[in-house]
Amino acid sequence: MDFTLSPVTEALRDLATEILEDRSTPDRLGALAREGRWWDLDTHARLVDAGVVGAVVPEELGGAGLGYLDLHHVLLAVGATVAQVPLWEDVVLGALPLVRHGSPEQQQRLLPDLVAGRTHLTAALLEPGSADPLRPETTARATGDGWEVSGTKTQVTLAPEATRVLVAARVAEGPGTVLLLVDPTGSGVSLETQETVAGRPTSRMTLETVAVGADDVLGTAGSDSPLEDVVLHASAGLASIAAGVAGRALRLAASYTSGRDQFGQPLATFQAVRQRLADAYIDVEAMRLTSLQAAWRLDADLDAQDAVQVAKFWAGDAGHRVVHTAQHVHGGMGIDLDYELHRCYRMAKWVEFTLGAGNQQLRHIGRRLAEQTA
Repeated sequence: MDFTLSPVTEALRDLATEILEDRSTPDRLGALAREGRWWDLDTHARLVDAGVVGAVVPEELGGAGLGYLDLHHVLLAVGATVAQVPLWEDVVLGALPLVRHGSPEQQQRLLPDLVAGRTHLTAALLEPGSADPLRPETTARATGDGWEVSGTKTQVTLAPEATRVLVAARVAEGPGTVLLLVDPTGSGVSLETQETVAGRPTSRMTLETVAVGADDVLGTAGSDSPLEDVVLHASAGLASIAAGVAGRALRLAASYTSGRDQFGQPLATFQAVRQRLADAYIDVEAMRLTSLQAAWRLDADLDAQDAVQVAKFWAGDAGHRVVHTAQHVHGGMGIDLDYELHRCYRMAKWVEFTLGAGNQQLRHIGRRLAEQTA
């Protein structure tokens, strides 16, 4: 098997990495924090100009027509630089579902402006008290000319800036689910700012009998709804970001322990420190491998459910171990809010708990294995 990246993939990865490493620096992100801002939209605009945001969008709509495996390497770079850009929201939650399941009219209406950086897209997949995004409690009722949707979504990132939010809902009078493109400024929609441990701006989204036209239904409603496909790609994207974050945290830990002396010798020479970092290295490599496997299966349109949930398990379980180890070997520096490692920890925790933590992924896998052997 040939695992060599194509020249196009290498060019996209290197371009995204160059932009993010140049601009997502601790000093720059610290300046954003002092200004009361989190999203680094100036850097995101650079990614737009470079064609990174439109990478998976078809060429006739202004994009590059690349696949999900190419996007995987960009998301690794986002994690490796702990960049505060809405790439996961715009591309994985917004552009990709439209490319895979949107009608030509929906694609033409929403994607060119996204590729040009004039608009943002995101999705509302999580609900208060619910651990399974595939079983939403938000309900959608068919009307004569569309749908009426009611319910509450939580942890919706980028909602105030988005032109449309992809809302997952349960069909009220029938089986299955439906995905609706909702205007966050529309009648019946309210957004409430939420505070998160990750610092990533999120909103609680309340929908009270919100009218959605028939032309704003993504794919089909019912048992053939594309919700599972959207959740799989979103989870795999998080796993890719987590692998990049964990690799960054490990490099910071290796650099710090190599240059910090204790009892007259570098910390990295102590056996206990070496063992912790060696275990973290194995975890990082496992995260890279499983996220790549998930991305490859999704890109090839193969059955990827197990691969994605395994990758998401490693993203949460191993990601937690890696950032905890990095903080531990740093000592007091590890919890300094002005030090870069703190951002790694916060992003790793955001990935861990978004769309299901590690134990939830194991339950899904175990339940499916039990059904197969029953």
